[in-house]
Amino acid sequence: MSLYKYKALNAERQLVAGLVEADDENSAADVLREKGLSLVALKQKSAIDWNNLSFGGVRAKEIVVFSRQFSVLVSANVALVHALKLLVSQVKNPKFKQIISEIASDVDGGSRLSDAFSKYPKIFSSFYVNVIKSGETSGKLDEVLNYLADELEKDFDMNSKIKGALIYPAVVVSGLVIVGGVMMAFVVPQLTEVIVSSGGELPLPTKILVAVSGFMQSYWWLMILGFLGTAFGLGAFIAKPTGKMMFDAFKLKLPIFGYLFKLIYVVRFTRSMNTLIVGGVSISRALEITSDVVSNEVFKALIVQTKQQVEDGNSISSVFNDSPHIPMMVPQMMTIGEKTGKLDQILSKITDFYTREINNIIANLMTLMEPIVIIIIGVGVGTMVAAIILPMYQMADSF
Repeated sequence: MSLYKYKALNAERQLVAGLVEADDENSAADVLREKGLSLVALKQKSAIDWNNLSFGGVRAKEIVVFSRQFSVLVSANVALVHALKLLVSQVKNPKFKQIISEIASDVDGGSRLSDAFSKYPKIFSSFYVNVIKSGETSGKLDEVLNYLADELEKDFDMNSKIKGALIYPAVVVSGLVIVGGVMMAFVVPQLTEVIVSSGGELPLPTKILVAVSGFMQSYWWLMILGFLGTAFGLGAFIAKPTGKMMFDAFKLKLPIFGYLFKLIYVVRFTRSMNTLIVGGVSISRALEITSDVVSNEVFKALIVQTKQQVEDGNSISSVFNDSPHIPMMVPQMMTIGEKTGKLDQILSKITDFYTREINNIIANLMTLMEPIVIIIIGVGVGTMVAAIILPMYQMADSF
């Protein structure tokens, strides 16, 4: 099957454009005629559309804003095609603008909204597409879109807080490493030259400083190659299934951050499950979709096992009960939700509870990071200054 770009006249003699999937040009033309369109132009879409090529991606925030605006328009009874075309003018990202325009053309040509979104899996996940599909099936597309927009905003807010908590120490430590490297390579050698030329016995801190500074001066290129090689090697290792599993398991065992990661994955699971179940997706299908949403191989394996247990007629909480990575409250409350028939409400309560705990942990981390970073800077600067000042005092005492 190939994609064909077309221009055609509809029943109102208006020119429309879009994409159609077919085996060949004749089949594509037949499909368009069945939709009541009079063909004007038809051309197979190349694997790379050089006229619309964009090297920029679509940010999560852009998808969140688009989803909210789209849900508002649909709730206001604006026709899907018209709503999409209105949003094309609101989007600034050229790549995203082109995607929405093609989705509007597909829907105008008779495609289902979910099918049009599914052609862009790198932008709209299977979770996103299946929520829309459930709204189409149930006839409550406006409600489902509004609920989807709410959940995407909550998820984006949580991710933004997490990134904000990690960016501050990362920037400070990176700056410290860069400044320290420049000083060790260019400034410290000039300061220690006089001390070394004095011929006296150097203290241990000064010997270490002189040795490290000399190595960085002579082999700075080797350090850069080593850093790049390590980064590429680690990236290649994580890209493999075994490496990804080991790396994700390692993240869960980290002190402090490991517990935070566990809660983040739990919230992703419960929020996604809740959204899909509310949208009318079956539990088995919701588990399948959610396994890709959590973005952690350890949790994905747990969810896949849970799906198999559910299909065999067992409880949704059976696998979670035996996992050390899942807080005990989660399977206990899910069991209550199954027995009472209110699993979606229970999942919503779990999500709210652990979202508040994540926010509290992040707030505490932000409070603790400042003094920790100050201490690290103080120790680094103090050690460097002591290694330079101490032999100077010894030289002064010798006169």
